[in-house]
Amino acid sequence: MSPRVRPVLPERPLPGHAVCVDLRIPTEGAYDPDADVRAALDVPQPGGERRFLVVDEADRLVAHQLLYERLSSYGPAHVVCLAVGARGERTLSRSLTLRPPAAGVLWLFDSTEDGVPGEAVLRPLVDVLSTPEVFDAVLRALGEVVHGVAVPAVRVLEHDLTDEARARAWRQAVEGLTGPDVPAGTVSAEQVPGALALLLGEGVPRSLSGHQWLPPHGRAGAALAACDAAVGEAVDGYHRVRGPAGLLTGAGRNTDLPADAERVTAELQRFRTAVADAFGAAGGTRLTAEHRGVLRERGVELPELPREISRAGIVPALRDLTHDLIAKGLPLRSVAARLSALSARTAPVGSAARLARLDALCGPGQLRRLAGLHPFTAGGSRPVAFAVTGFLALLAGLWPLLGWVLGPAVGVLAAGLAHLMLRRRPNRSPDGRIDGGGATGAAPRLFGGLLGGLVGAGLGHVLDLPVWVGALAAVVAVAAVVLLALRDWTRAVDDWWARAEPEEAWRILREVQALVVTTAVHDWLFAEVRHHCSAGAGAVAGLLRGLAETADGHGRPQASRKPDRTEAAPPPVRETGAASWSWEDWRDDADDWGEGPGDWTDAPEAWADGAADGSWRRGDGAADGSWRRGDGAADGSWPGAEGPDGGSWRGADGDGDGTWPGADGSGDSPWGGTEGRRAAAGPAAPRGPSSGDGSRAVSVPAPGWLERRYGDGGPALVDTLVGDLVAGTVLILDRCWAGIERDPGALPRAGHEGRLTELLDETLLRLERDVAASPPPRYEGLGDPDALTSLAAFTDRSDRPDAARLTGVAADAVARLLLAEDDPGRTVALCGPEHLRLLSHDPLAARQVRFVPEAMRRGASGDDIWRGAAEDVVWTGAGRHAGILRLVPLRADVVHTVRAEEAGEP
Repeated sequence: MSPRVRPVLPERPLPGHAVCVDLRIPTEGAYDPDADVRAALDVPQPGGERRFLVVDEADRLVAHQLLYERLSSYGPAHVVCLAVGARGERTLSRSLTLRPPAAGVLWLFDSTEDGVPGEAVLRPLVDVLSTPEVFDAVLRALGEVVHGVAVPAVRVLEHDLTDEARARAWRQAVEGLTGPDVPAGTVSAEQVPGALALLLGEGVPRSLSGHQWLPPHGRAGAALAACDAAVGEAVDGYHRVRGPAGLLTGAGRNTDLPADAERVTAELQRFRTAVADAFGAAGGTRLTAEHRGVLRERGVELPELPREISRAGIVPALRDLTHDLIAKGLPLRSVAARLSALSARTAPVGSAARLARLDALCGPGQLRRLAGLHPFTAGGSRPVAFAVTGFLALLAGLWPLLGWVLGPAVGVLAAGLAHLMLRRRPNRSPDGRIDGGGATGAAPRLFGGLLGGLVGAGLGHVLDLPVWVGALAAVVAVAAVVLLALRDWTRAVDDWWARAEPEEAWRILREVQALVVTTAVHDWLFAEVRHHCSAGAGAVAGLLRGLAETADGHGRPQASRKPDRTEAAPPPVRETGAASWSWEDWRDDADDWGEGPGDWTDAPEAWADGAADGSWRRGDGAADGSWRRGDGAADGSWPGAEGPDGGSWRGADGDGDGTWPGADGSGDSPWGGTEGRRAAAGPAAPRGPSSGDGSRAVSVPAPGWLERRYGDGGPALVDTLVGDLVAGTVLILDRCWAGIERDPGALPRAGHEGRLTELLDETLLRLERDVAASPPPRYEGLGDPDALTSLAAFTDRSDRPDAARLTGVAADAVARLLLAEDDPGRTVALCGPEHLRLLSHDPLAARQVRFVPEAMRRGASGDDIWRGAAEDVVWTGAGRHAGILRLVPLRADVVHTVRAEEAGEP
């Protein structure tokens, strides 16, 4: 296959575009047109529409009749043929298959010496015609011209990016999709959907709030009840002992608080052992009937899985979470980090892992503390007790005479009450088996009372106070001694109880019971759901990382657009003898035009004055320097154009009927004016540096009818590319959820990474073909778009940026071209001057197709500049080209139709 022929076809056409086929004979390599047609027929086309754009040699259209029949009958299909003719061809033969309305032919002529058209002409023309809207419009226009065959005259503007801008935008878009490597991070219940929040928290579903996890008849439930009863008995005994009755009466004789505390510790130890046994016996990633039986033997009763959560709801919740994270703008690696954190938190570790928490709540340290013996201390500070008792005894001793007895008696009373507190202390069992020891300060009270009583009696004798004063002082002293003793008893009992903490067992029971419920729900009841969530989140995280790695490999765009820039050679100019031919050489004194195979007649002829054989001659003596046909026939008139010296081409009769309208450049010529033809004849001059209007210097000249304007990328380019990549990636992910539901561990990453490669290639192709101005396809092969309810911002392309915001090049030049009056001089005919007489003379027979990508009129600046656009403008959904195609019909005798029985084999 010749590299000079096949590269005119797009390597990967955009979805929905016409399928391009090249049936020309290559200069080297194998040639199998049947294989090319089969490959074209195998290309899927959406919506049941079949469009084929065929590049063929003009003299082989009949020979390829069967190939065109195969293309046309498959669908049925529509065919537009670009028939490339040599300079010497003067007629075109085609089969019935290439007739309107299903087919049409565009006849353009080779501009090189060796018969192979330059890619600089064919490649952009193929790009334009393969656009479905332009294809359909051209096919309709061909149906309105004679024979359905026309010579195209073209003027096209191309808006594109510089190579550097394209590479930079693509690299930034891929980086925006993948993101940098980030640590796993954390995830909380508030950040995930409700179905997953139950797995992250320690809560219990509302439907299980009333369930009895530890029934009283079970082992753990019985231990729990016994411990609770022991604590209750201890608390009752404490309340009996702490009051006046506990000290002054025998109410506390039957109360054994140390034994009650000992029993609380024992029952708590038994309950802890039952719970630890249940934690160690059951576990795993799936709750089976055997596990339920083991737990039931140990006193734990499990209900059925609650309605708030199920395995079936995990994958949809994971999908919603993934969509939500992506919709927030997180790149793939950041989303993968969040999902990895979710996987780690929801991974079931088994109930045995809860033993550490059980030890923290009810370990040996807590049990030893509850079983510990604490001394009973009453009476406060001993010096204070000595002083207070002495003072009260002094008051009692003020009674004259009786004070010698009452004063010391108060001291004895205080000491006796202190001794009673010591004997009835709550940390001593009645039988003395358990005794934590204690001190109540009886001796300081005794000595202080004796001393104070004697001093008070002496003062009473000296002062000789009235009897009522002494009696009142004695009553106050005795009452104060009793009340202070009761206060010291109560405080001492409360202080010992607070240090012994038997009631702490209730708190421990509640926490251990809550731990049992949490373990039962999350480690046993939710075990399979947690495993499914953890495995699913881990699988998606791994897939996202794999997709990110795959995308990183596409961060640099391949130079796939070289045919338009670096591979396309300039259209070679036709040489006559040793001199190069161009429109600049078209002047009256050019005497060498009759030489070579490109003569204006069907065979080389001499230019002679007055020749009668139909040759063209110069009209001697004609003041305007016109060229006339030698035979003077009126039908010899043919289209002309204004030359450099102002001369015009006229008919031999001189009456002006043979002068083609528009010869003066007014714009009525069906193939275009002089300036356009001059540009078509040879390569365009290289452009200079950027002038600020978006154009830039180009190393390879473009055809004269193609104006390229390059930009450095608009403000919306990278965000648009990222949005397209993200939307396609989510659609790829949408296909993995069913596999995760079945078996997360068997998720085939390679297949999804291959689809991402296709997505990247497709997005890069649109970036290269039309700067991503066309919206992405619906990705039928990648996923279900209806599942993307949380990604409306990415899938809704109605507000897609306009071409100016994508390329950085304003669409003003396109608007000026299309809004100008109908001026054929603005287009360039794709034929040489020797073919002009083959064209129809009727200027009204030509048809015109104006086309503009829809992206060029979108956006804030679009409506104003397009307000006066013609109604016949074809708005294309994709493409970077905008312009005008004029289809100039041929004379009736130029096109010949060959019936089927006359056609040869391909």
